[in-house]
Amino acid sequence: MKVERDRNLSPGPGAPGATTDPNRAAQTAASYQRRYERGRAARRAAPRGSHAEWTPASDRPDPVDLLEAQAKDRDPDLLPIRYARMTASPFAFMRGAAILMAGDLALTPKSGIQAQLCGDTHLMNFGAYASPERALLFDVNDFDETLPGPWEWDVKRLAASFVVAGRDNGFDAADCRKAARASAASYRRRMAEFSEMGELEVWYSRVGEEEVRGLLSDAKNKKKSAKKMNKAVRKAHGRDSLQALSKLTSVVDGRRIINDDPPLLVRIPEEDELRDLIYGILESYKRTLQDDRRHLLDRYRFVDAARKVVGVGSVGTRAYIVLLEGRDEDEPLFLQVKEAGVSVLEGHVPSSAYEHHGHRVVAGQRLMQAASDIFLGWFRGKAGRDYYWRQLRDMKGSADVENMSPDELVIYAAGRLPVPTSAQATGCRSPPTWARASASTGR
Repeated sequence: MKVERDRNLSPGPGAPGATTDPNRAAQTAASYQRRYERGRAARRAAPRGSHAEWTPASDRPDPVDLLEAQAKDRDPDLLPIRYARMTASPFAFMRGAAILMAGDLALTPKSGIQAQLCGDTHLMNFGAYASPERALLFDVNDFDETLPGPWEWDVKRLAASFVVAGRDNGFDAADCRKAARASAASYRRRMAEFSEMGELEVWYSRVGEEEVRGLLSDAKNKKKSAKKMNKAVRKAHGRDSLQALSKLTSVVDGRRIINDDPPLLVRIPEEDELRDLIYGILESYKRTLQDDRRHLLDRYRFVDAARKVVGVGSVGTRAYIVLLEGRDEDEPLFLQVKEAGVSVLEGHVPSSAYEHHGHRVVAGQRLMQAASDIFLGWFRGKAGRDYYWRQLRDMKGSADVENMSPDELVIYAAGRLPVPTSAQATGCRSPPTWARASASTGR
């Protein structure tokens, strides 16, 4: 019997990260020394000094033209919100303009070593979230643009984000440079540590509350920094579906419904055909979950749904929240359904091995994170649009960068926070996201 490969579940022949020759796979994983030498050779091909300068290409596309082209497939009614959020500050613009930087990075030197990229690695895309065991973890938490690509790109975008954020805070050039250098040094340091670890030790490594609190030992004002940290941790622990229930819903005529707050939150009308399709949509999405998690989700019933505007760069893409209810109304579960489109990296790297962009996002997240949302899944809509599903609020939190001091920004950059990237090509996962991947290459 001939067994066909499901291209939507695993890379097809010739896809990035795919290995079809067992002998070649054995050679690839041959020895630490061989990988170390490969890394040294890659450095010679693209010396560190070659990354020091960047000059815009003479035929560089107009940034506004790129943003307008990206917006063509988005909801036109929401585009003014997107641009308003982007123009709030230079850092807000950087957050919403990953497509611009992807084009610029594509022309920079690269060593040839591939990693699973976040694709939009700036400091606000790192934060707190709950592990399946309900521990608070810190890791990269946005994967809309994830694809395999040159490892350097994520590192450079992250370092640049510290400079832009520092300038927004009014820090001088020396402080901004110090934060950027600290982020790169942290990556290098963690890479060296991971390169000495065994495969399982790397796989299971993660950054939790205690590790983050340990960063404060270097703070100039430890008491003030600890107070900020404790406040952020408490806030993250309180961000769950019960909190969302109190903030986003109300009881009308004895029935729980999501509040209307247009244009940011718009309840799906009772007569909308989407409501008639919701049960089929849920069942299709559930099929992408692990059996035990699908069994758990089967215990919840649909209550309500709404369109919700999220983020900065994502504004205009289709995004929804779905309210489910477990044993009773005191056991809510909010899921977020977010459109997954073409990655901003496409056109600069080989196309995704996944035919479904929602699957691409979910697979990248599972590969890169130390632990991921138990309800991560995907679904293709009636109009051919791809979506991925996750919990709306699951102890999610992020750093209050706007109120950081220069000292705190450097600590945030230099600490044992997740260092970006996992190398699909090297077969190594990255709990502190990037670092583990590339560790196996001996960079």
